[in-house]
Amino acid sequence: MRQNADINDPGGISEISRGLSVLATPPVPVRIKFSIPEGSQTSRIRWISNVKNSSILPVLVLFLLFCVVPQRSVADQKYGHERTVFTLSGHQGFVIRPAKPAADGTKPWAWYAPTFINGYPNQSNEWLFKQLLDAGWTIAGMEVGESFGSPAGRKIYSEFYAHVVQEYGLNPKACLVPQSRGGLMLYNWAVEHPDQVQCIAGIYTVCDLRSYPGLKNAAPAYGLTEDELTNHLKEHNPIDRLEPLAKAKIPILHIHGDSDTVVPLDRNSQVVYDRYKALGGPMELLVIKGKGHAEIPEFFQSPEMLKFLLSQKK
Repeated sequence: MRQNADINDPGGISEISRGLSVLATPPVPVRIKFSIPEGSQTSRIRWISNVKNSSILPVLVLFLLFCVVPQRSVADQKYGHERTVFTLSGHQGFVIRPAKPAADGTKPWAWYAPTFINGYPNQSNEWLFKQLLDAGWTIAGMEVGESFGSPAGRKIYSEFYAHVVQEYGLNPKACLVPQSRGGLMLYNWAVEHPDQVQCIAGIYTVCDLRSYPGLKNAAPAYGLTEDELTNHLKEHNPIDRLEPLAKAKIPILHIHGDSDTVVPLDRNSQVVYDRYKALGGPMELLVIKGKGHAEIPEFFQSPEMLKFLLSQKK
């Protein structure tokens, strides 16, 4: 299993500037003002004061800009389309853009989780994503490590959302595609931003922290003890936070196997379905008989899921 990603601020710019300043003599007080582009780690204007030698200023400025400005590089072709990998606030994200735009000129997009660059999404997702890409959709995602839907992970997701919508002109409402534990990440973000969600299409989606990974394992990602997370569970558990999505009438489709022992149907998708329908929200649950937590065509090559997503494009 991959180690948890660092989902905190990787360092203070002021500390870096102070460390570099002591390397140069004699003192030459200099004051630099620069602004950080929108969508980066911070959009505030920062000051660096009393750098002791102007000869290091070009290097310092370039270093700081590299640290805080989202960095992009075309990594490869994925699913037959161009993939761009970028770094935002110390975390990697990706965007796969269609070769041809949608016929109606819109820019629909699917936001996938859990993202691990060169790990997930993988070849199992190709059938669905390639057809969306061929229809003019963009596929995107952001690494937040094993955040389990924590506030820190949700904060990074908000930065990611703002960046890709602005940078790539994507539709302001995303179609969320949570797979397995990606449900904890995307649902906890979605309930706090229902106006930025078009629909949710989940594959054996984790929706209860008690079911997976368990409160003891999830608590460190939240900066809480197991007892503290238990006491605040309704603030962080997707199955207890569905009301904003239901009020916004966000359409949901889940596909789940009735033999899943990793993410049991009756503790996750079935609970979401029962509660969401009771709240007046539109949801469909497709139960795959005799199938468990596996990357098989029954889940990943679903005509129903493809039709559902394409019908939501606006």
